[in-house]
Amino acid sequence: MSPCCHAHHPVAAARDRARRRRLPAGRYLGILASQPPSDVQEHPSMTQHFETRQIHAGAAPDPTTNAVVTPIYQTTSFVFDSAQHAADLFSLAQPGNIYTRITNPTTAVLEARLASLEGGSGALALASGQSAETFAVLNIAGAGDHIVSSTSIYGGTYNLFKYTLAKLGIETTFIEDQNDPEAWRAAARPNTKLFFAETIGNPAVNILDIEPVAAVAHDVGVPLVVDNTVATPYLIRPIEHGADIVVHSATKYLGGHGAVVGGVIVDGGTFPWSQHVDRFPGLTEPDPSYDGLSYTTALGDANAFHLKARVQLLRDIGPSIAPASAWQILQGVETLSLRVERHVQNAKRVAEWLESNERVASVNYAGLPSSPWHELANHYAPLGAGAILSFELKGGVDAGRRLIESVALFSHLVNIGDVRSLISHPASTTHSQLTPEQLLSGGITPGLVRLSIGLEHVDDIIGDLDQAFAKVFA
Repeated sequence: MSPCCHAHHPVAAARDRARRRRLPAGRYLGILASQPPSDVQEHPSMTQHFETRQIHAGAAPDPTTNAVVTPIYQTTSFVFDSAQHAADLFSLAQPGNIYTRITNPTTAVLEARLASLEGGSGALALASGQSAETFAVLNIAGAGDHIVSSTSIYGGTYNLFKYTLAKLGIETTFIEDQNDPEAWRAAARPNTKLFFAETIGNPAVNILDIEPVAAVAHDVGVPLVVDNTVATPYLIRPIEHGADIVVHSATKYLGGHGAVVGGVIVDGGTFPWSQHVDRFPGLTEPDPSYDGLSYTTALGDANAFHLKARVQLLRDIGPSIAPASAWQILQGVETLSLRVERHVQNAKRVAEWLESNERVASVNYAGLPSSPWHELANHYAPLGAGAILSFELKGGVDAGRRLIESVALFSHLVNIGDVRSLISHPASTTHSQLTPEQLLSGGITPGLVRLSIGLEHVDDIIGDLDQAFAKVFA
């Protein structure tokens, strides 16, 4: 293994924070270290601007080859120095790579970079956004437990919570008005383990009022977990507003090119797990699979969540991201701010054009002054309200379907966050497994059309919609 990996283990930053907090010494503190000391310094610091960190955080030139780009470590396994070295790695007494399912040097750079961009204590990259959401729940909830979620979420997330987690004994209460703090409070129970919402809803494009919801979560004694996929850390950094855990579908804007699937969990390092011993025994009580390890005692509250997800859930369930996929997402992250700026510029122009079009019944985009979410967008996302918007044509569902079949530049598919402009009909695709009542509670009307605005010239984007409108209403 190249020495460049030594300074870029996924918990390298956590190591220094843990040492500053003077966590208890013990055999398990090895998991907090990066690798044996090297001459490569962590680069850059959190004092540098976002645009700098999206290129440099977590990475350094390879000291063996002097390659400036992070290598793809396309390997399943890593050689042990000795029998004792192998034993120490497996017992978490010493840090290092064992098997790519759990850690990989390429993936570690991606994790360090995204933790830096979101302002977290550590991150875990996974095979998909669905894996990230599933792990965020299963890391602290099990049979007999309960979570509270907004209804304004991706259809796949709704199905995960409503049906799949229910089969595992985890019940979900859904909140229709996600910005009513007292609705969250009323839904909480003694066995509630987390609150969940999206910072910008998909496809309703509503803005979560993070601060009061986080305050209620903390009053209740649970973390606020948010999906920040649509906003990206360039537009909204939820941890700065009180959220505790952030998840992403890295498939979307982080990768940015519609070429790779991935997900990530970022641990804010802010939630005091050790103050809620009875509510979170999986983090606070001994783990027999690691010879009695208590994650909070050995690793501290700042690192317990993301490291438990790695060394327990990823070890056992295994939805690891491929090193090549992690590398592709890294390439996308390096240009994140530039792409999102153009995405937002184009989306605002398209939203304004739609709102002024007499053939459009309604437009959902928080960047419009007419939006009920505009004030929240200015507060949480001053650089822009994202590049997802939805609207309904006069003529309802039939007109919406004809529109989708009439566009030429837009791609009809169910991804978002691509460089290309994308169009879809949520009620018949991403949210098709929801009942009519569930659709309406999530802000999805039968004729709603969702647009993910790409990086093409905005005149061409609007021109394509205009010619499609002409065909629909001919």
